[in-house]
Amino acid sequence: MAATLRDFVQWSKKPAKDVDTATTPNVNLLRGLAARATTPLLPDDYLKLLNPLWSARELRGEIVEVRGETEDSATVTIKPGWGFSAQYRPGQFVGIGLRVDGRWHWRSYSLTSVPHRDDKNITITVKATPEGFLSTHLVHGVKPGTIVRLAAPKGDFALPDPAPPKILFISAGSGITPLMAMLRSLKLRGESPNVVHIHSAPSTDAVIFHDELRELEKEQPGYRLHLQLTETNGHLDFNELDSVVPDWKDRPTWACGPAAMLDTAEKVWQDAGLQDALQTERFTIARTDKGGEGGTALFSISDKSVEIDGATSLLEAGEKVGIQMPFGCRMGICQTCVLPLESGHVRDLRSGDEHGAGDRINTCVSTASGDCTIKI
Repeated sequence: MAATLRDFVQWSKKPAKDVDTATTPNVNLLRGLAARATTPLLPDDYLKLLNPLWSARELRGEIVEVRGETEDSATVTIKPGWGFSAQYRPGQFVGIGLRVDGRWHWRSYSLTSVPHRDDKNITITVKATPEGFLSTHLVHGVKPGTIVRLAAPKGDFALPDPAPPKILFISAGSGITPLMAMLRSLKLRGESPNVVHIHSAPSTDAVIFHDELRELEKEQPGYRLHLQLTETNGHLDFNELDSVVPDWKDRPTWACGPAAMLDTAEKVWQDAGLQDALQTERFTIARTDKGGEGGTALFSISDKSVEIDGATSLLEAGEKVGIQMPFGCRMGICQTCVLPLESGHVRDLRSGDEHGAGDRINTCVSTASGDCTIKI
């Protein structure tokens, strides 16, 4: 009897086994039964008639508000649909998929919201950049009511609960976004650790959350903000860190911003023997000049192929031909994008290392090194 029940549960869950919900254990049982009940038609054909946020095979959300923060940034509020877990940690990121002109575009953004029992909406705060197609669309083009795809929150750049008694935050530009979630979480939890926050931006007008940060400084006696306005005062000089934060060596540190700033911070902390006290979050990967030679990538299950120039990742290439590729951080860290390489060779964009048939590869940081076949 036990084996029969177990077999039934496995049979029921199977159609939805790949949906990453990170939520209650029975939700995929319900998804799977919905899929079984509507075979051979897709359950989404029925579910979307009732509610566009209901899906048996993916997580969805609805954009309910886009609020400008600065001239080139905005906070996007999203109402998650069926199966999205609100049990994320301040500092983590969420994957967003948006269909623009018939093509899906994917990106991960730090959550700037914190979990609430009565408000399950989430927010991301996005800065538009010239090279960022999706970020520009989210800031200037997306409309309330737009349905997006979501990936469950992930990431190790997160604030512990309870927080340490002394903290140093270092951020620049949009790197403030995960730290804002941490600051809001501390306030919500009623914690008042001693926080020194160094933030760099070109000018006051370019500081995302400027008014909220200044209000925090008034309300929270333990919070001190040091604004480094680069147009007038230049970039932060880590050699002068002692004058800004005399006890920085005694503070667990979270830093997020441009790669050059983080590279410098990591060297300073390492030279001081404090590398374990520094956590960093990078929004872009550092790619080497050892890219692959390019080639044709075949996605065997989808039966689609695409030419890759050797500088484009397999993840990006798959998305360009309409394949719903798994992804998370897009930096080769979280392992969400790992897929088996059936044949050929690929090269890691970070290190230049080559991988062959039978290897499991990070598609977000791998490119074709000749013709290759990926199982998806």
